[in-house]
Amino acid sequence: MKPYLKILALVWPLALGMVNNALMQFVDRAFLARESMASLEAVFPASMLALVVLGFFQSIVAYSGTFVANYHGAGDRRRAVSCYRIGTALALLFGALSLLFIPAGWWIFEHVVSGEEVVGRGCSYYSICTAGGVFLYGQMAVQSFFTGRGKTRAVFFVSLLGNVVNIALDPVLIFGWFSLPAMGISGAAYATVISLFLQWLTLAAMARADIVKDEKKTPLGSSPMALREYLSIMRRILRFGIPSGAYSTLNLVSFTIFVFYTTQVGHLETAVSNACFAVNYLIFAPIEGFALGAATLVAQAKGAGDLEEARRAGWRTAFLALAATAGLLFCTLFFSEEILSIFAPADEGAVKFKRLGYVLLLLMAAWQVFEVFDTVICGALKGAGDTTFVMWWMLLVSFALWIPSVAVVSHVHNTMPLLWGTMIFQVGVLCMGSVIRWKRGNWQKIVLSPEAVPSPELPESDVVIG
Repeated sequence: MKPYLKILALVWPLALGMVNNALMQFVDRAFLARESMASLEAVFPASMLALVVLGFFQSIVAYSGTFVANYHGAGDRRRAVSCYRIGTALALLFGALSLLFIPAGWWIFEHVVSGEEVVGRGCSYYSICTAGGVFLYGQMAVQSFFTGRGKTRAVFFVSLLGNVVNIALDPVLIFGWFSLPAMGISGAAYATVISLFLQWLTLAAMARADIVKDEKKTPLGSSPMALREYLSIMRRILRFGIPSGAYSTLNLVSFTIFVFYTTQVGHLETAVSNACFAVNYLIFAPIEGFALGAATLVAQAKGAGDLEEARRAGWRTAFLALAATAGLLFCTLFFSEEILSIFAPADEGAVKFKRLGYVLLLLMAAWQVFEVFDTVICGALKGAGDTTFVMWWMLLVSFALWIPSVAVVSHVHNTMPLLWGTMIFQVGVLCMGSVIRWKRGNWQKIVLSPEAVPSPELPESDVVIG
């Protein structure tokens, strides 16, 4: 029982932080549903398209936290701090690069989404969020510095503060309170960007104070790292982080393609699907926290040279995540009527909205069982440096199996329940491959940091250094 409590001590702030972020998006969509059904219809594909761009760069920056954890496990504080600084430098670079993707997003919306009003609102939301990507990356860099060292509570409380600000700004900017102009869906986007900026500033100040405090207690005792060593660490962060970012992007691209397929079913059906996906993310969000916790624990254990502890951490975190998800799914189905009423229109369409919504929530519960294990085990694999596998496995399953099946369903029998049903097939196959990969132990041969001593459990010739 003690090992599970140790994992929970690390993971609960991460899981609640992810729930907090999901709740913020849930509230965003609830406000937008009251502002306009067109905004509710536009916000989900717009946010998914923004995440396709931002998710790739964000995942690379976040991988600096895996190196922080690895060096922290090895007791190398100097390099752990350097990884944070490299992550911040990458955040600024990627923030500038993200701006180049805004016109492409406009083109996609204009050629894929139906309805002039929906297209206009979606383009506005996408542009603001993408332009503010630098704040997301910066916040992720400093958040990863705390998470990699196991200081997850600080991340949670700052995230909570930032999201309270976001929720408070939502009605002010969306509906135009206090004599401000009503900005609609653009107001929701601005509230999100402002929140991320405040979180970045707060966490960066805390990280600075943390570094200075630690230096006073225990001086590093060595000269600053040379530029050559900084570049070497950056190269390795990119070496492992790019496949990790590609994994996230492939996942989001395939899911975004799926979302765009759902927009062709009908306006009411699309609104129901978007509302249920908001609920789905609220349930799935804590699992992302468990996955991040698994990655941190595995990276720390590998940095300390304890491969058996890394293996146990991956399995234990996955089982804890499954138990947490089962409870959340039960509550969601039990209170489905009340949850769907938040999004349902106040007219005769409400009955059809809730009826279809309940069917989709049942399908969601079915695939979540597989998705929990897949997400957490993939997090463990990424923490171990096995990012190339998770990238290629996602590419194969999503684009060679899932999207073709979605296209067939859309052409033969285009209904929302059948489209959603294809996701059970996708996550089931993904889960099976990830679990087999973790059990086989190929990840044990990968060394993130060449400064670490290879484990005596493996022949040195079998070790792969990034």
